[in-house]
Amino acid sequence: MFSSEIARFRKLGIQGLLFQALNFLTVVASGLMMWKGLCLFTNSESPIVVVLSGSMEPAFYRGDILFLTNPADVPYEVGDITVYKIPGGDIPIVHRVIESHITNTTQFLLTKGDNNDGDDIMLYGGIQWLERKHIIGKVRGFLPYVGYVTIAMNDFPQLKYALLGVVGLFLLIQKEQ
Repeated sequence: MFSSEIARFRKLGIQGLLFQALNFLTVVASGLMMWKGLCLFTNSESPIVVVLSGSMEPAFYRGDILFLTNPADVPYEVGDITVYKIPGGDIPIVHRVIESHITNTTQFLLTKGDNNDGDDIMLYGGIQWLERKHIIGKVRGFLPYVGYVTIAMNDFPQLKYALLGVVGLFLLIQKEQ
């Protein structure tokens, strides 16, 4: 089945295999550099997130991909849809700002999911208000349902490893033009 590819690998030799590995590492490094560049451009630690729950329906549904920015000097306003992460929390939360208070230098926010009955104070882990340091970004755009691929890979880790294996194998056996 793979005998022709194995024969081609043997024919490449060590130098050829190292060149293929270098090509693979170049692709991975390019992806990481693009991600970090996007983080710098949007001023957000995570400029792209996937909606994981139905708390924001009908605005956003599970599996939607959201694009975020976090403008440094622009305060958040009531009605803005923000993504925040509380201290000690692993998963970012997408909810709408329902109250905003600005003191001398600090803005305090209260959020709520559109599909939830109450505000998010119970989610804040002991703090009463969100501060700017908790906010990852403001939603600027979205792609509906495209994020289901990410959800499926998290729900079924075997799928993630199979996909990574197929991509890695493809990169290794691609022929130079």
